[in-house]
Amino acid sequence: MNKSTWIMRIAGFILLGFMFGLGWFYSNDQELIKHDNQMTIDTVSTTNQVRIKKQSNVLPMVGDFSQKNNEIVNAQENEKSKDISQIRLIPGGESIGVKLNTLGVLVVGYHLVDSVKGEKSPGEKADIRVGDVITKINGKKMKNITDVQNTISNLDREQKLSLSVIRQNKHLVKTLKPVQDKMDHRYRLGLYIRDSASGIGTLTFYEPTSGKYGALGHIISDVDTRQPIIVDKGQIVKSTVNAIDKGQNGNPGEKIASFSDEPRNIGNISKNTPFGVYGTLNKRLTNHIMDQGLPLALPNEVKEGPAKILTVLKGNKVEAFDIKIVSSVPQKLPAIKGLVIKITDPRLLSKTGGIIQGMSGSPIIQNNKIIGAVTHVFVNDPTSGYGVHIEWMLREAGIKFTAQHHHQTSKAVS
Repeated sequence: MNKSTWIMRIAGFILLGFMFGLGWFYSNDQELIKHDNQMTIDTVSTTNQVRIKKQSNVLPMVGDFSQKNNEIVNAQENEKSKDISQIRLIPGGESIGVKLNTLGVLVVGYHLVDSVKGEKSPGEKADIRVGDVITKINGKKMKNITDVQNTISNLDREQKLSLSVIRQNKHLVKTLKPVQDKMDHRYRLGLYIRDSASGIGTLTFYEPTSGKYGALGHIISDVDTRQPIIVDKGQIVKSTVNAIDKGQNGNPGEKIASFSDEPRNIGNISKNTPFGVYGTLNKRLTNHIMDQGLPLALPNEVKEGPAKILTVLKGNKVEAFDIKIVSSVPQKLPAIKGLVIKITDPRLLSKTGGIIQGMSGSPIIQNNKIIGAVTHVFVNDPTSGYGVHIEWMLREAGIKFTAQHHHQTSKAVS
């Protein structure tokens, strides 16, 4: 296959697997949109929809892990940089639910307030933009939607509010004057906001000495604003895959999964980065297929040819499936899309059609080493997609190591 053909094929890839439902709210106290016992959302760049059990708009606070596992905390405090050849990672493959609290509240749209002077959106007039994160109103921290509701409901007259806003990593202060609704006489901001997100993905690895883990392999962005979610607190829980919506050209498939009614967190979330989500597990996990620690391969050590991925197709059972490493970029600096992979396993192809949403983070194993994780699927060829090199995920997890890179020229894709 020539180079130009490959360029055409990879031109339309989509962000894979982490599929998250989001509650939404506007300033007249409307409840979350509910669809029976589920929440439905669009994927990042298709209209394909995800079904997950409806989650509470306000997420539980993550517990103090230092009290739950002193061994892990002490190990982290005393952690020293190791030679990368000494590190052993436990491969994942487990389906996980990811639950996030945003830092402040995220603006996702404008609402016109029907006032005596006509329909207005105070938020839009104040230059509050979609994608902004409101962290304070009049100096008071806004941790969730309830905080905003309480602040606005206490207004008894028109007055200017000072809003502290984060916009693309910049801290701004905006002045907003709420408008009174002529029907119920309450004051409105004229903004749609949300404060939490939830969905499914796949655990990539955890390091047994520190308890640190990595998952998903790509950043979590808001489905409406396309902006990365700034995480305040979060947790991962076990999830169960109930069914598979098989993919086909132009329409990537998906895992349909659910959380338990009373999910117990298995770890916290401290970071949401271009290379995935990271934190610390509460306890050791077992996938019952590869439970022993494996070494990892640097980008220059990855070879074109056979490999395997670990993922769940039904229930909680992790299975291994055959793939091919089509191309590996021997990256010396952190970057996404370091691997091009192709599903070759007949059973996986018959069940899913290839790479599907929900597989993000599925670990890639080659020559008994962890080399990376699945991250993207090509829209026009769901049998193929991208992966990220494990070295960059390890760095994001905060696991200290030293590594020596050797130059290697990648082969042309034939």
